[in-house]
Amino acid sequence: MPIVFAVVEDQIYSATDNKPKSTSGSQGRLRRLDNIHANPSVSVLVDHYEDDWRRLWWARADGMARVVAATDADAAGPFRALIERYPQYQESPPPGPLVAITVRRWSGWTASVT
Repeated sequence: MPIVFAVVEDQIYSATDNKPKSTSGSQGRLRRLDNIHANPSVSVLVDHYEDDWRRLWWARADGMARVVAATDADAAGPFRALIERYPQYQESPPPGPLVAITVRRWSGWTASVT
């Protein structure tokens, strides 16, 4: 699923926001948060595409995720990083919670070396 994210020190953070979600969970709970509680092993894939195929690349982070409450003291820095990175969050900050990912393995590929 697509996410917005920020990297703070050695963690990747993503927030749940106010956009409508379709979920089969009870009381509007997000399935992705339930999935993290059941199995915290996750991957994040970032890619870059453009018509010049020599400039294609992707990077993948495999790690362990945990859900961090918006009220947690450790959430303030990651929330600031997300708000700085995504101007849309300046008007309407994400309510949380955050997903914090401790990366265990990085991998990637590029079509050419620049």
